[in-house]
Amino acid sequence: MPPSIHPTLQLVTDRIRERSAATRQRYLDGIRDQHAAGSHRGALSCGNLAHGMAACDAAGKERLTDERIPNIAIVSAYNDMLSAHQPYERYPDIIRAAARDAGAMAQFAGGVPAMCDGVTQGRDGMDLSLFSRDVIAMATAIALSHDMFDAVLCLGVCDKIVPGLVIGALTFGHLPTVFVPAGPMPSGLPNKEKAAVREAYAAGEVGRDALIAAESASYHAPGTCTFYGTANSNQMLMEFMGLQLPGSSFVPPGTPLREALTAHATRQALALTQLAGTYTPVAQIVSEATIVNAMAGLLATGGSTNHTLHLVAMAAAAGIRIDWHDFAELARVVPTLAQVYPNGMADVNAFHEAGGLGFVIRELLDAGLLNDNVQTIVGPGLRRYTEAPSLGEGGLVWQPVTAASGDRSVVRGTAEPFQTEGGLAVVEGNLGRAVVKVSAVKPEQRSITAPARVFQSQKAFTDAFDAGQLDGDLVVVVPWQGPAANGMPELHQLSPYLGTLQNRGHKVALLTDGRMSGASGKILAAIHVTPEAVRGGLIGRLRDGDIVHIDAATGRLEGPADLATRASPEVDLSANGRGMGRELFAAFRDRVGGSESGASVFAGW
Repeated sequence: MPPSIHPTLQLVTDRIRERSAATRQRYLDGIRDQHAAGSHRGALSCGNLAHGMAACDAAGKERLTDERIPNIAIVSAYNDMLSAHQPYERYPDIIRAAARDAGAMAQFAGGVPAMCDGVTQGRDGMDLSLFSRDVIAMATAIALSHDMFDAVLCLGVCDKIVPGLVIGALTFGHLPTVFVPAGPMPSGLPNKEKAAVREAYAAGEVGRDALIAAESASYHAPGTCTFYGTANSNQMLMEFMGLQLPGSSFVPPGTPLREALTAHATRQALALTQLAGTYTPVAQIVSEATIVNAMAGLLATGGSTNHTLHLVAMAAAAGIRIDWHDFAELARVVPTLAQVYPNGMADVNAFHEAGGLGFVIRELLDAGLLNDNVQTIVGPGLRRYTEAPSLGEGGLVWQPVTAASGDRSVVRGTAEPFQTEGGLAVVEGNLGRAVVKVSAVKPEQRSITAPARVFQSQKAFTDAFDAGQLDGDLVVVVPWQGPAANGMPELHQLSPYLGTLQNRGHKVALLTDGRMSGASGKILAAIHVTPEAVRGGLIGRLRDGDIVHIDAATGRLEGPADLATRASPEVDLSANGRGMGRELFAAFRDRVGGSESGASVFAGW
């Protein structure tokens, strides 16, 4: 007998359904109309079709002329600069061959940009990072707008790429869509050692040569970075949402198993097309229950804070309305079952070997902490996602994941969680609302009452640190970093300096309307403050010496009582719109919504 769903999970799911009733129905009606209008190449004129297959060989043209043969769109974030996306270079050939072997077609429909926050951290280009998600969504729509396709394979891994692909695919929700991962690089320098070198460099104890050597020993090969940041949180979400093959997220690139999974993803996409008789469009897979499962997965694994933005935007693209209260309520009942850096010392390779996502999904299902009444690319329900793939003599096989954790320091069951609540918390008060990643912060460091030191940039803070001006307990406040101010860059450059201050015995916290990396770690950080300073948020009125209280356990975020009566300071933000392509994004900064609404430029879903 299947386990009963946890009452809180049911309550949140039902509340989201009720809240989303009108927008969800409008979305589904639009997708139904799009499908009924004949959105496929059979509706194209002969001239349209001729243009769409002009570059094909004779066999390809013959197949595309036959409306009974499905055609897959490949939308890829390939580039050979970024390790996570470099493996995608060969994927189109694998996909086209698998499609041909199945009597079908596949065409490379379009590429989407893929930028890496690891490259742009602390640079002006970082101001484009969050907006790249919505650019990727639009690029996906352009790729699919040729209307030549019966299904979609989305190739993407990292921070904004997967959410952008999801948003774009959902606007073509009548098409079956399968996500295809690339897998993590081999484990390199342990994350604890890398973090120690970063802090030593910030403290002036080692030079740049030592820092470069440590970073290069950590990020050293094709594949995703192995810490549990936004990129690997993306892969987790795709499995929890049933959009990716079970157990496929953390299989390394360049291996026979990885190639077999890519070919199988092609066959799976074909199996979902209307021509196959088991039509399963992506609009049917991404439901209210699916989104709740994604939130539960994020909380149980201590995933990236960036998904308190991205999941909201992804859900909205399907007509589903979620907010931070939903995350907070689920966090009270969903336990933390994984400790992967920065929440622990292990990386995703160790997590995968210890049982990985399949183990966590099984534990949550058995505890009633996931909705099992969902559709996935491999059929109804999530039980298939408690299995892991391997190569046998006959090809791919899936078998149940280990009954017990392979390493209890990395992953545990619900009977003995690392903590009884999820890895994220929401704090609120007269300073607004903010998100805190608590999974990597020690319990005794999850609350602070200390004077503020206000900085308008990361450089202003690091200059003060280098000048020896920071001592004692403090809350570092960095306002004017929200989406409307400058695109909401990550402020990960602050982490080693804040860590050094904490190592010296001070109580330290960060308060900002900007973002931190998905790898944000041991420092108490109240981020994504909404409303942001440039939209009248009171974080912009804090001054040096103001007492700030942040308590992740009680959910409080308080500043001085007179903040609302203070005048907002005059701040010159004009430099945020010049250089490194930022001129092109003025309309985005003007139009973007707040953090809790997903920091998206899209309106009227």
